[in-house]
Amino acid sequence: MKLHLRWQLLLAVVGFGLVLAILSFQVQSAGLCSTRVPASGGVFAEGMVGAPQRLNPLLSDPFPVDRELVNLLFDGLVQYDHAGRFIPALAESWTVSEDGRSLQFVLRSGLVWHDGEPITTADVAFTYGLLQQEALPAADAVKALWQTVTINPIDERTIEFVLAEPYAPFLEATTRGILPAHLLQDVPVAELASHPFNQQPVGSGPWRVAPGQDWTASRSLRLTPNPLYWRGGTQIPALDFRFYPDEDSLLTAFANGDIQAINSVSDEMLPEVTAVSHTRLFTTVDRQYTQLIFNQSDTGFAPLRQAEVRRALAAGLNRDWLIDQALNGQGVPLTGPYLPDSWAYDQAIFAAAGVSAANSDELLNNAGWLLPEGSTVRQREGEAFQLRLLTLNNEVQQRVAQEVTAQWANLGVEVLVETAVSIPDLREKLAARDFDVALVDITPSIDPDLYDFWSQEAIIRGQNYGAWNNRRASEALEAGRQTWGMGERRPFYNTFLNIYADQVPAVTLYQHVYTYALSSEVNQSEVGPIYEPRDRYQTFASWFLLYRDVTISCPTEENS
Repeated sequence: MKLHLRWQLLLAVVGFGLVLAILSFQVQSAGLCSTRVPASGGVFAEGMVGAPQRLNPLLSDPFPVDRELVNLLFDGLVQYDHAGRFIPALAESWTVSEDGRSLQFVLRSGLVWHDGEPITTADVAFTYGLLQQEALPAADAVKALWQTVTINPIDERTIEFVLAEPYAPFLEATTRGILPAHLLQDVPVAELASHPFNQQPVGSGPWRVAPGQDWTASRSLRLTPNPLYWRGGTQIPALDFRFYPDEDSLLTAFANGDIQAINSVSDEMLPEVTAVSHTRLFTTVDRQYTQLIFNQSDTGFAPLRQAEVRRALAAGLNRDWLIDQALNGQGVPLTGPYLPDSWAYDQAIFAAAGVSAANSDELLNNAGWLLPEGSTVRQREGEAFQLRLLTLNNEVQQRVAQEVTAQWANLGVEVLVETAVSIPDLREKLAARDFDVALVDITPSIDPDLYDFWSQEAIIRGQNYGAWNNRRASEALEAGRQTWGMGERRPFYNTFLNIYADQVPAVTLYQHVYTYALSSEVNQSEVGPIYEPRDRYQTFASWFLLYRDVTISCPTEENS
């Protein structure tokens, strides 16, 4: 069964107006009408595969479930709006010095933790100071950034960060949630990961952990609204997250009405979820894409160092067909290293630089790769055009790899699929450049800085796994990260994109889509664009499970 839900995606992208039926009606009798209105009460239960490890914003990065929940419990200094721009969160404002090396943030007045204690810059300094400690079990790249920053609390509401050099992507680092110093400042850094705080955290976000739970044993976690939050409340007094070992048990719970939502519907689950009578699906683009990286180092297939060969391989891929065949239509064709919502995205650059599929044969022939009569594989001087395609051992990537294999076979290119057994194994093979082409999923930062992926320095100290070595592109990326202001940065990223589009160090295949399943018993609900997990609850204040009938005067022609 092949499902094509791109119409949902189009609605989500254009208007984000997927609104369920509002449960209301009027009955006219003797000038009086009865209408149903929202009533407080009920517990909204959402299911997901997996269970959290630690509810701590400094320790959640490797764990998807942890990240989702932490995002509801903690706020950072800033956050993103639906256009991908920074907006205030705990900080009401910030300024950047003329030399681009100093940033001052001013906290909102009256901020408090879930336990009622005030939030001050001492908490901010404590949190980001922890990220400077080698003993903290956080990513090396995160700690390396903060270790170059001087943190200066000025007063209870004002804090300054001094950078070693101008670094425009720094604002993204301040989206990370803040921890309460009054509860954790005496805990040794090495013991933070095992501290009870991670099971019963106190945060500053819109939701808080209900007391007295053992969610590791019950496999469910109840959150209640934070009455002290600086934004609005909700009609639903509790939010239950229920954790399931696999998709089958999750689907059964949804079909039986044990839960009202599925946090993320995979491509494999989609046909079965759609078949449940009370299902309402909300589909929007996700902040992830799938890409093929060409290995241009000495360990890769030598012809991949030729731009015309990479162009031919890129042009020989039909993204729409791949999405239909491998993903049940659940993806959006994409070119380039940026998502369409990025201010650095420019599709026109790739349209101008693109090579038509009809020219793929010509490019390969000109490069000396000819198809002998009676053969299905191109050869040059007796060498067969044979590529090792590295992919992860999961069903989706295996299907995509097989479709890429089939499409490149039409060009006369033989592909041998090699599988990494786990994400650590994949990372090890990427770092060792033990591949010719690698199929990878990328979750880019919202800031367009790609220095750690495509600069010359990133070949040695970074994630430039394909070893693309282009000085002009590297210089443009370096200038882009050292310049503040969108308008001032844009020319550098245009330069980078023009070089990238011409040289084709990688081929982006498609942007992922995110599908959220919601029961029809949840009323007056809608889901807008999703940049962070909590975004699916942006309109939660208007959702309701219960209602009550009230009698009102019927509208007349004069007052209708």
